[in-house]
Amino acid sequence: MHAHSGRRADVYERAAAGTHADTDGKRSRGGDAPRSLSSTQAHHDLRDHDLLDHDLLDRVADWGPTVTPAGVFQLVPVSVERDLPLISHWMNDPAVTAFWGLGGSQNATEDHVWAQLTGDGRSIPCLGLLEGTPMSYWEIYRADLDPLARHYPARPHDTGIHLLIGGVADRGRGLGSTLLRAVADLALDKRLACARVIAEPDLRNTPSVAAFLAAGFRFSAEIELPAKRAALMVRDRSLRDLL
Repeated sequence: MHAHSGRRADVYERAAAGTHADTDGKRSRGGDAPRSLSSTQAHHDLRDHDLLDHDLLDRVADWGPTVTPAGVFQLVPVSVERDLPLISHWMNDPAVTAFWGLGGSQNATEDHVWAQLTGDGRSIPCLGLLEGTPMSYWEIYRADLDPLARHYPARPHDTGIHLLIGGVADRGRGLGSTLLRAVADLALDKRLACARVIAEPDLRNTPSVAAFLAAGFRFSAEIELPAKRAALMVRDRSLRDLL
């Protein structure tokens, strides 16, 4: 259900404060929920990792919150010290390990995340916060500067998306599609030079492919990548209001 425009200021204030939603129909979590993150804490974490200096993706840290039918959503670039245990826990879900290949020791996830944080800014790992609660892991990357560009007809400033929905309860109910559409549209809104948002889910991951289709991406081609055969999914700026 869409957020009513009259409540927009209220939900923005609660998201910025990092508070959990209450029981009035908004999103809530049990006692084992990951802790909420305040915007102030997130800001300091970003400075710790110098992410604010990267501009290849037009400062993902500054993209800000967006209102979705599921609640207020925001991308917050990862802090290894704060977020690694949670991300590693998600990566060890068998359904996730099958496609991400980062199960087992936390070191595998740590190496994967640090490689991006210490790179040149062409890929930014993020937590996705819904109503202030971390519930997904994202990688926003420059597809045109990625090895992926060797496998499809890349265009300048193509923006790529990887997504992992963390909790089992959040899967299989359309939430992924809602957030994929929101993040793709954020990328198009905040990156004016970007005409397309790209994704390359494994063809065997049919729920993921279906989620991208429902999020307004079109299936462009099958592409052979070193570790998988993928579905090239594209959300075009020119078609965003039609799909």
